[in-house]
Amino acid sequence: MIALTESTVRSSFVNVSLRERRAIVVPADLAEREWERLDYLGWRDPKSPLLAFIVADIDGTPVGLQLRQAEQPTRTRPQCSWCSDVTLPNDVVFFAARRTGSAGKAGNTVGTLLCAGFQCSANVRRLDPPAYLGHDVRAARDRRVEALRAHVDGFFRDLMTA
Repeated sequence: MIALTESTVRSSFVNVSLRERRAIVVPADLAEREWERLDYLGWRDPKSPLLAFIVADIDGTPVGLQLRQAEQPTRTRPQCSWCSDVTLPNDVVFFAARRTGSAGKAGNTVGTLLCAGFQCSANVRRLDPPAYLGHDVRAARDRRVEALRAHVDGFFRDLMTA
């Protein structure tokens, strides 16, 4: 992912109003992030823990989405829809995002299960033990990274179509 600044992050949001965009609390540590190890930037609003934000590189342009976590927890231990990690050390929660354009203004949303702290990039880069003799763990990791990028891209494109 390309390095982002506060102004780039703030201007990237496509499913919020101008007032909501100005109110977004952008992470203060953007300069310290390891951008080459991130497939998207995700964080929660410290003032409103049910609000979350994600910025991803879509066709070379940063695109941001505001998400809202469901108030009711899931009944079972869910699997993240993006990283598909089955050995998660963290919680997975349901997030909904408002669609862009007239569909979003009409209240249409899209939901997905995601790692609560947006650790997907770290989860897919972990080298797992070999599944069988001759298993290429690095190639498996590379496939997980590509799958994560495809899931992120698909979610963003789905939200941006009317």
